[in-house]
Amino acid sequence: MSGFVSFVSAGPGDPELLTLKAAARLREADVVLYDDLAAGAILDNAREGAKLVSVGKRAGRPSARQEHVSRLLVDYAATGAKVVRLKSGDAGMFGRLEEEIDALRGAGIGYEIIPGVTAASAAAAAAGIPLTRRHSARRLQFVTGANASGDLPDDLDWMALADPNAVTAVYMGKRTFPALAAHLMAQGMAPDTPALLAEAVGRVDQRFIRTTIEKLAAQLAQEDVTATAIILYGALAGHDS
Repeated sequence: MSGFVSFVSAGPGDPELLTLKAAARLREADVVLYDDLAAGAILDNAREGAKLVSVGKRAGRPSARQEHVSRLLVDYAATGAKVVRLKSGDAGMFGRLEEEIDALRGAGIGYEIIPGVTAASAAAAAAGIPLTRRHSARRLQFVTGANASGDLPDDLDWMALADPNAVTAVYMGKRTFPALAAHLMAQGMAPDTPALLAEAVGRVDQRFIRTTIEKLAAQLAQEDVTATAIILYGALAGHDS
């Protein structure tokens, strides 16, 4: 007897940004395994009686091991349950989705992926700016600012990341941005390149800082990094430092 797993993208946290399909799968689920950032009002869409299991992973905090999360998916689905794996943002964006898919494939369990609003799109929309600009920002690139140990990855393409004609979205990079910005400026990127830090997007405590890569790096070097954030830099429209 085998169930089915739906990888559901929760978006940035605002339940109104869920897709219709995502909300439907939550209403149908027997079990919901959810990330910390996908909790709160999003879970109100789950049906009464569904089993809700927190499997969130947060940097610097006690977190569920990835192997444990994958094992839970297999175990619950093996009982015949309809399982939702609720991931923050878009499920396929820096969320270790491939490891969970591999576990399901190995166990012969079917699955689907329901896309959602990723943090970069949500941040730009909330800040009232587009992610691209005609003539000056024809390329958009997504990058993670942290490797498995939480450090700045050492194999990033610095030439591409320092391209002044691109807009770059840095996921999980709040802690490492001072080092990242130093690399960018060493590669020739202007210190006054526009930067936007968007924190807790879609929540009541959301915060935006419109500044430059140099100033943001200096500020984050002095801050106690706690709240989740995404950083956009490059040819940002509507920038006001």
